[in-house]
Amino acid sequence: MQNQRNLIMAVVLTGILLLGWDVAMRWFYPQPAQKPKVEAAASAEPANGEKPKRTREGGLQNAGDIALEKKDLAQELAAGHRIAIDAPGLKGSINLKGALVDDVTLARHREGVDRNSAPVRLFSPAGTPAQHFAQIGWVGEGVAAPDANTMWQADGAKLTPQTPVTLRWTNASGQTYSIRYAIDGDYMITATQGVANTGPAPVVVRPFALVNRTDKTASLDTWNVHSGPIGAFDGSVNFDNNYSTVAEAEGGAIPFKGTANWIGFTDIYWLSALIPDANAKAEAAFRSLGQGVYRADLIYPSVSIAPGKALSQTVRLFAGGKENAVLEKYEAAGVTNFSLSIDWGWFRWFEKPIFWLLDSIFKKVGNFGVAIILLTLIVRGVMFPIAQRQFASMAAMRALQPKMKAIQERYKDDKQKQQQEIMELYKREKVNPLAGCLPIFLQIPVFFALYKVLVLTIEMRHQPFALWIKDLSAPDPLHVLNLFGLLPFDPPSFLGIGVLAILLGITMWLQFKLQPAAMDPAQQQVFAFMPWIMMFVMAPFAAGLLIYWITSNLLTIAQQKYLYSRHPQLKAQADKDQVDIDRAVTREKKATSTRKPKAR
Repeated sequence: MQNQRNLIMAVVLTGILLLGWDVAMRWFYPQPAQKPKVEAAASAEPANGEKPKRTREGGLQNAGDIALEKKDLAQELAAGHRIAIDAPGLKGSINLKGALVDDVTLARHREGVDRNSAPVRLFSPAGTPAQHFAQIGWVGEGVAAPDANTMWQADGAKLTPQTPVTLRWTNASGQTYSIRYAIDGDYMITATQGVANTGPAPVVVRPFALVNRTDKTASLDTWNVHSGPIGAFDGSVNFDNNYSTVAEAEGGAIPFKGTANWIGFTDIYWLSALIPDANAKAEAAFRSLGQGVYRADLIYPSVSIAPGKALSQTVRLFAGGKENAVLEKYEAAGVTNFSLSIDWGWFRWFEKPIFWLLDSIFKKVGNFGVAIILLTLIVRGVMFPIAQRQFASMAAMRALQPKMKAIQERYKDDKQKQQQEIMELYKREKVNPLAGCLPIFLQIPVFFALYKVLVLTIEMRHQPFALWIKDLSAPDPLHVLNLFGLLPFDPPSFLGIGVLAILLGITMWLQFKLQPAAMDPAQQQVFAFMPWIMMFVMAPFAAGLLIYWITSNLLTIAQQKYLYSRHPQLKAQADKDQVDIDRAVTREKKATSTRKPKAR
């Protein structure tokens, strides 16, 4: 009866786990809306006060917004008065009206898995549904300063790494404002803002720089990957704020004291950030402007410029993908902790080496799926000596079984004394009962590190493996229940079992079959269910993670067969234990059936 109750409880808990897992996955990782056609422009906007729907990668989700963005963007870019941006990392243009950097696409990253899909758009002009832009300017104190409607003059037609461009505007009282834009081969734009006073009297101006964006395009902010306002202040990266905390702050602003190293907004893969000069004394703050629009700004102290004098200062704008090597390069050049804009979390000391090893292997083999398999081989190879000790410990534990049974029988009415005697037996025989758990515990940080690498590193985004696996950072796209895409429906995530999930369940089942059987029949039932439970649980995870686990299972099976060949007595004992357990289960079933009351 006890075993039957355990079986029923296991089934109930399995059902709760599967349903709960589906709810959790839908909460943390909602599926992106299907890309609508242009004709969907009439789709209704979300109701007032409703939070915008967000997905893991971000971007507009409302069909009406997507259509309107396409229309508005075409009109804005067709209006002219723009300076083209043409660099290896960034493409787009600078708007001469307001000197706004408001048209930026990322040349190295595509919207979809298809290599012919459009490049990722990071910046869009003000007023468009996906508005996201940077502005460099001044606030004049008793003197005219340029604003968002000022039309600037440029000394060049295209901004490239070889050709900086300077914008100029002169007011009626003799002050000439200038912004010199320079760009590198990655994602950094350097803006040198200057004021030359040719007027008869001193003037006072206050420089500023800002990044403005809507939260409609924000990626999902989860417990393990931050999305939203971000910055480094006094050398420490701050992940404390999201869009809602800024909107709910007193006055709709969160100012920061101390030195601002950099400030901006992050999505899971993208970052827009302002970086002041190291000796600049700028006030930094996040601000809510209402209607889901936010601003990160640097406001400098007011400066007085005497007649015939000029002042200038430099601020850098990063607008691009969070590629670890690029961020580390900028960090080495003086941008404090810039690589930590990738939300590695508390265990970055372990995650970053795993990422470095995986990326290094990828650079040799050219395929991240193969790199994951080779990483698994390395991890299992390093832990092989530990596995050998594990099997030796298991052999010793098997040898102690008769003595342990004798102690359990002798002290069956005194559990405390029984445990003391068993511990003394372990100590006397120099056996560690936890030695068999060590390889599992050692794999946990590797597994978690690979999980984080797959979740948050842009290097893994849209990386193919082979056959139908086109994106290792996404779940297996082929589901058994819809006949691998032939039937026109998408099963819920907990039933979205793909080929990789099935292979995971089979390899785990084979691995458990080779392990010495648990002495308790109830534990055996749990182990019999576990592979198939894990098949459902792991199905929504990234394909790369399943490839790691399947490879690890196959290597464990091969390792177990090899070590059994080295310890034949352990295999023989395991077979004998399995026979004894099967007999015990059969006897208990017979005893249970004879105890059932007869029907009247």
